[in-house]
Amino acid sequence: MSFNPHTAEDRAEMLEAAGISSVEEMFAPVPERVRFPELHLPRQLTEMEAAARLQELADKNIVPPPADIYLGAGSYQHYIPATVNQILSRGEFYTAYTPYQPEVAQGTLQVIYEFQSMVAELLGMEVANASMYDGATALAEGALVAVSSTRKKTQIVLSGTVHPSYREVLHTYVESGHVDVTDVAPSGSPFVMTAEDLKAQFTDQLACVVVQYPNFYGAIEDLETIADVVHAAGGLLVVATAPVPLGLIKPPGELGADVVTAEGQPLGVPQSYGGPYVGLLATRTSFIRQMPGRLAGITIDAEGKRGYVLTLQTREQHIRREKATSNICTNQGLMATAATVYMSSVGPEGFREVATACYQNAHYLADQLTNLDGFSLAFEQPFFHEFTIKCPQSAREINQRLLDAGILGGFDLGAVDPALDTYLVLCATELNTKDGIDRLIGALRG
Repeated sequence: MSFNPHTAEDRAEMLEAAGISSVEEMFAPVPERVRFPELHLPRQLTEMEAAARLQELADKNIVPPPADIYLGAGSYQHYIPATVNQILSRGEFYTAYTPYQPEVAQGTLQVIYEFQSMVAELLGMEVANASMYDGATALAEGALVAVSSTRKKTQIVLSGTVHPSYREVLHTYVESGHVDVTDVAPSGSPFVMTAEDLKAQFTDQLACVVVQYPNFYGAIEDLETIADVVHAAGGLLVVATAPVPLGLIKPPGELGADVVTAEGQPLGVPQSYGGPYVGLLATRTSFIRQMPGRLAGITIDAEGKRGYVLTLQTREQHIRREKATSNICTNQGLMATAATVYMSSVGPEGFREVATACYQNAHYLADQLTNLDGFSLAFEQPFFHEFTIKCPQSAREINQRLLDAGILGGFDLGAVDPALDTYLVLCATELNTKDGIDRLIGALRG
């Protein structure tokens, strides 16, 4: 990114426009005792010295090649086609703002419309919005859609096999409201939730049940049975999912989900140290008035030409204020554009190929690991590209051994529950290879 410093003339012009004579005068409202604190900064560096120092710090990073990375847990490495960055870097997309004026934002609105259409098809739902901040906020917003749609019911039953960070965000969302969140731990295996476990916690105030598919540990739970139990109790089913598995397994919408959310990062968005990402949210048409964020629609103008507009805007900051369905105020437009370009580039067949490669690599990894003494799968349920393995020693020690071999291991479950410190969640995508998996097995053998 280029940096263009202000000249003395620029600063003088701005000060004149602000009606003050100096920069110091600008800070006059700040109490004098804290106005100009003494800063103990290191000596000034030349550009060359600063670049060398930054390189020295960067060299401390351990950066394994993609084939040697097995960490997922909500953020996943996938190949990003060159078309994504090529189109994303075009000025008309890169600098676009919220399309409040449709007459000058037809390109942006069309991208949003295409995004919504593909997301709805991917998740198996009837309508999708113009995206959320990320997967965690999308899930929290989706749960509130369900609560709003069930009128005065206030209980959210939250599965303990949902991503821990997502559960924390949901609790934060509702802590100051009149919604009760009931956390449910599985009664049997800690890695798989059953419909019976959830049903045991239902009250007559049940608004919705929140589950993850595949769940945080990688297990694919019996979503259809869970949906039947929830609907029989008069509640709605909210499902957090991941987009890539849906290239092979049935989408939640076909299994009875009422609201489906997902983290869209695997769709052409780089991991980028944790963000920015993009949240997906889709529902059935009957809940469209409760959806947060924006919706792009298609229409015909006065000349009979096709046009795109924001529609059904009785929501959020536009006009409803305290009666808004949500206070979320951006749709991560650039990341949603990346996801749109990615889905358009790979197409249905390419998407299935990516999903198949992920599935095959993960199952080869699991098969090879369970052939080693002391390693075993933590559950019997099907999984896609992520699974939990029980290790013969602590997951931290296993990860260190892998790191010593230049391999980034999985997610240490001891970080979220000390009782699970010998369990590791591993992930394989299309970027992992047989040779890479064999290297991992070789590092752990013996």
